[in-house]
Amino acid sequence: MRYSLIDATVLAPTGPGPGAVHVSAGLICAQPAAQAARISLPGCTVLPGIIDAHGDGFERHMAPRRGAMRDLAQGLSATEAELAANGITTAMLAQFWSWEGGMRAPEFAQRLLGAHKTYASRGTDMRVQLRFETHLLDDYTAFAQCVQDYGVGQVVFNDHLPHAALAAGKRPPRLMGQALKSGRSPEAHLALLQALSAQSARVPAQLAQLAARLAAGGVILGSHDDASPQTRAQWRAMGVGLCEFPKTHAAAQAARHGGDGIVLGAPNVVRGGSHSGNVSAQDLAEAGLCDALASDYHYPAPRQAALQLAPQLGLAAAWALVSTGPARLLGLHDRGQIAPGLRADLVVLDARGDVCLTVAGGLPTYATGQGAAALLAARG
Repeated sequence: MRYSLIDATVLAPTGPGPGAVHVSAGLICAQPAAQAARISLPGCTVLPGIIDAHGDGFERHMAPRRGAMRDLAQGLSATEAELAANGITTAMLAQFWSWEGGMRAPEFAQRLLGAHKTYASRGTDMRVQLRFETHLLDDYTAFAQCVQDYGVGQVVFNDHLPHAALAAGKRPPRLMGQALKSGRSPEAHLALLQALSAQSARVPAQLAQLAARLAAGGVILGSHDDASPQTRAQWRAMGVGLCEFPKTHAAAQAARHGGDGIVLGAPNVVRGGSHSGNVSAQDLAEAGLCDALASDYHYPAPRQAALQLAPQLGLAAAWALVSTGPARLLGLHDRGQIAPGLRADLVVLDARGDVCLTVAGGLPTYATGQGAAALLAARG
């Protein structure tokens, strides 16, 4: 496809201004191609497509009801449509490998990876990030092999065990709901949690070996919910260079001082704070302690958060948190900016700031309102 987006404001690497974006063979070009269609978008803004570094909103499409997990390809198709409607052109699907069972079980993770491997994308670059529960010591070998077999490029380490409640001999919160989702009885689920927590002393040494093995295979490693500078330092010592969703300002500051990448939740910005009482993502972003804003559980949030931060940071710096920032953290050097030679991943916002056109790899993946009208009216 050869076309030019014209009559719009363009967020170029030098900042926003009037201009045009020329596309040919899936790439951004310096000049319009011969016989390129001219797509007029007055009053709109053309920006780099959103790169979502961590999102689990796809879960609702994989299983709209508990146990309704039949054709995962249809779930991936619905996910791709939602991503495109929200201007996301590259998405990391954050899939658990966890003791929680159900859609977060190792078996489901492998099913998703299998479906993803054969899925025919309509243009959106969907990748799988595996979120691994650190206390599953018996799974370490199988997990590493799965990462290798499916070419998983990113792994994030989690520890969601309710250690405090277990140490106090209490029944953890949400035990009944977790047991139902896992297919275990509450008693069996509690026994599993107790057994996993009891082997905590063995985790650090084996985890360091696993991290080294994954890093040697080129896998990008991250930690989740770091609460202190000490925790971040421990992860860094294991070669885990991404700090996802730090819970405190001190942990985020330690990540910045250590040269680690910082990923924050865009919904935290949009709602004005953390739903669980952690540090404000907006405060961290305004303090320069953020490299990427991720959708977490809500795909509209990256766009909303970037626009919400634009008055304080400027549009270029705010949008970088959903484009150039995550591209750098994920090693995606072929995208994230509107520049010649890069992938034609673009999102067009209308005068209200809503997505009216999304382009991934040069292919229109979503069009509505002014964007759809402009495509229909385009002439060579």
